[in-house]
Order: sequence, then C-alpha cells, then structure tokens
Amino acid sequence: MFDYHIHSNFSADCNTAMETTIEKAINIGLEEICFTEHIDYDYPDKDWIFDFDLNQYDKKIKEMQEKYAEKIRIKKGVEIGVQPHLSAKHKDLMNKETFDFVICSMHASERKDLHSGEFFKNRTVEEAYGVYYKELYACIKDFKDFHVLGHIDLVKRYTKEKSKENFHDIIGDIFKEIIPEGKGIELNTSGFRYGLESGMPSIDIFKLYKKCGGEIVTLGSDSHVETTLAYKFNESLELLQSIGLNYIATYQNGEPVFHKISTLLK
Repeated sequence: MFDYHIHSNFSADCNTAMETTIEKAINIGLEEICFTEHIDYDYPDKDWIFDFDLNQYDKKIKEMQEKYAEKIRIKKGVEIGVQPHLSAKHKDLMNKETFDFVICSMHASERKDLHSGEFFKNRTVEEAYGVYYKELYACIKDFKDFHVLGHIDLVKRYTKEKSKENFHDIIGDIFKEIIPEGKGIELNTSGFRYGLESGMPSIDIFKLYKKCGGEIVTLGSDSHVETTLAYKFNESLELLQSIGLNYIATYQNGEPVFHKISTLLK
C-alpha cells in the first residue's frame, strides 16, 4: 500500500518528525510513502507561514531514504497551494526545484482562507462554491507543473450546509483540462476525519472523472500525525473499484506507475 499525501514538521501546521511517521509506516506495512509539505505563498492568515527551507528538506529526505532504504521507499513531494495571482511564482519554483511528486491544491479563494470562514461571509453556499471552482479552473489553466489535483472539493469541508448544485459543469471543465495533459486527481481520505461522508472528492465527482476519461488516481491520508497514516484506505479503494476505477498510481521519474486495486486489497 502507498500513502501519497503526508506532512511532517517541515509543514507549518505539523509537528510530527519524519522519523516518527516513517517508523509508523513501516510498522503498518506501507511499501512507499511520499512527503508532500505545504508551500502556500501569500496565505491569507498571516499567523501561518506555509513555506520552508527547501535545501534542508532535500537533505532530510535523502537522509531518510538512505537510513530506511531496506524497509520502505520514500519520495520527496510538495503540496502547492495555488491562487490565481501566484502562478508566476509557482512556475519559478518548479523551474528551480525538483520533486518526485507535486500536488496542486487550493486552500484559499479570493485571497481569503477557507478554514476561518472568512471566505464564506455574506454569500450563499452556492455562490462560495462557484467562486472556488472558477478560481481553481483559472489556476490550472495557467499553472501546469503538477501531477494531481489535491482534495478538489475541499470547499465542502468548511460548510455545514450542503449545496443544492453539484457544480459538475465547472468541475468537468477542470477535468477536460487536466486529463489530456496526463494529470490526475487524488483520493484524500481526510474527509472521513472531518465528518464528510467520504474522502475528497466525493463519489459523484469520481464518477464524473471516470466519465471524462480520467484514470490517474493517487491515494493519500493527508496525515499530520502518524496515527492517521493510511486512514480508511481499504474502504476508499473498495469505493473506487465499485465505480470502475481499478488502479492506484504512484510516481517514478515523473510518470505514473499503476497498481491494481484488487491486488492491494488482498
């Protein structure tokens, strides 16, 4: 099994040392993990600085790869928090740095963070979702240096009220943009931990992804503590199988490597 969305204390919102997470991953039988530390330039909440020393990160990853080489495969990833005005800065980052795996996520919209509720003030749920997906679409039209979209419907996590619209038109446009470019989406199982009915995205969005021709799906717990590694993975894999998505991807030299779900579930 593989966990392709993990944070360590290189991320501003995590205090867990890499060694702690790696030891846990080995203990529960994971074959490969990818650390995907947060880079969220110009994050609206100034109490959080989502950036880190990239040289130290590279050094630490190499140290961990060497130390645990006989026990587990460790990949160097990053989770880039996109906003429309930051595309040039993200492109510059990717021109200078090398990562095994890149998640493109959106944690803020209209320069307002999601977690505090600021983004949702004075607008309906439908209005908020519409703005969020339109901005995400604008970002992925301009910024291309990533492998998968992370928790594409993250906006749902921060609203108690459900939208009466499914926004499949704009989400479909996003899929039609990324699928021909060989990019995929992740199944982020943290949705279960935050009270959603499934991981992110929800089952209807996965069905839409498949209908649009999507095949690349990575699996990640979005763990910030070692105890949530591989959280609800079996249930999530079974869900993918139920709609005809039969493979999970890892990455090697920038290209997806496909693993049959039925084999992982044995």
